Amino acid sequence: MARAFVIAGTHSGCGKTSVSLGLMAALARRGVTVQPFKCGPDFIDPGHHARACGRPSINLDGWMQDPAVIPDLFHRHARGAETVILEGVMGLYDGASGSDETGSTAQLAKLLDLPVVLVADVRSMARSAAALVSGYMHFDRDVNVAGVILNRVGSANHEDLLREAMDAAGIPVLGCLRRDEAVAVPSRHLGLHLACEEDSETYTRLADWIEAELDLDALLDAVPDHPVSEPEEMPRVAPCVRIGVARDEAFCFYYQENLRLLRMAGAELVEFSPIHDKRLPDDLDALYIGGGYPELYGYELGQNSRMRKDIRRYSQDGGCIYAECGGFMYLMNDLVTDRGRFAMCGVFPVRAAMNEKRRALGYREITTLRDCPLGPEGTVVRGHEFHYSSIETAFLPEDMPAVYATSDRKGDTAGAEGFLVGNTLGSYIHLHFASNPAVAEHLVNAAKG
Repeated sequence: MARAFVIAGTHSGCGKTSVSLGLMAALARRGVTVQPFKCGPDFIDPGHHARACGRPSINLDGWMQDPAVIPDLFHRHARGAETVILEGVMGLYDGASGSDETGSTAQLAKLLDLPVVLVADVRSMARSAAALVSGYMHFDRDVNVAGVILNRVGSANHEDLLREAMDAAGIPVLGCLRRDEAVAVPSRHLGLHLACEEDSETYTRLADWIEAELDLDALLDAVPDHPVSEPEEMPRVAPCVRIGVARDEAFCFYYQENLRLLRMAGAELVEFSPIHDKRLPDDLDALYIGGGYPELYGYELGQNSRMRKDIRRYSQDGGCIYAECGGFMYLMNDLVTDRGRFAMCGVFPVRAAMNEKRRALGYREITTLRDCPLGPEGTVVRGHEFHYSSIETAFLPEDMPAVYATSDRKGDTAGAEGFLVGNTLGSYIHLHFASNPAVAEHLVNAAKG
């Protein structure tokens, strides 16, 4: 059994991430084992979750993953935890569609039978806040909203008005948080700053804020114990390949379930840094270069010419490489940002250029048009795309064929993606292997050669 609940928001920017991180850090500081989860495709919030409570955060998503497997993922990763906190995405009912719950926090709360603690930004509101929260509580009667945390409360008088309004509407108030911009985590174009950029004081401040403003014991008492079962586990294949995983300040966007599935399929994962290491680790059978912020570290990546040459030679020699988004950019000829033009690995004969406006955002489903490291022709995988860079060319080279047929959440065609050079596959799309676990097995088999 574990105390398990959802922290949801009325909308993006209402403070649910700060509240989630503060709760995680405060509980961890008390010695409580906290397991974090994140609703949706986000990579940055889970990194902060892990820093706050010391356990990897797991993405759950009702569009990218089959809803039937989500309870199994939840129970597998919640094992051994005393408290489980699932941070929502956007507003409580926001997801892949305007007409149904797919991909929403509400969908996960119902699938997992978890109570919801709603965070409401009540700046410049009094009785109207009760109308707002009441709408969230009654929009879907199958969603159990246990109560509300009122965030950005301006004063003691403001709190009195809010509590009076909530009491009259029959809404349980689980806490009031005073406005304090000092506890906010700074952000940039893809979201919050990365967890590796924050020092431990960030999480201490958030924990102090929660402890000072909320009755944490009362909040936990408002959510019941939740059974955590032992899911059936497929036997793990003995390690048979070594896959190098790029991991540093520039490359840190990985779904934890992708890494777990690769290990289950027989991969030993060996981390290396394209910024700090001069050479690839020895005896690698494949490379996995995830996304991140290469645009912030273009100079450092460009200066490490030995690593770039190592990776280019590895690809030219037929080595298996799978790269997503930032990793795909790193494998191009060069990268142009507002800080200049920086040489990259030169595997893909194109240039990546940063743009002021976002170039893509949304769910994607891919179907492979030919055999590739992810599987045979016809392999279907779901994922998400979010980036500001673009390939700076009007026509893609003939020796860089697109091997994905892609569609968006509506099923509409979403353009050419998934580019193959030799045995190197690169794409702007972050794929979630839990949408098709056979992909991990195919990638391990491709690594065997």
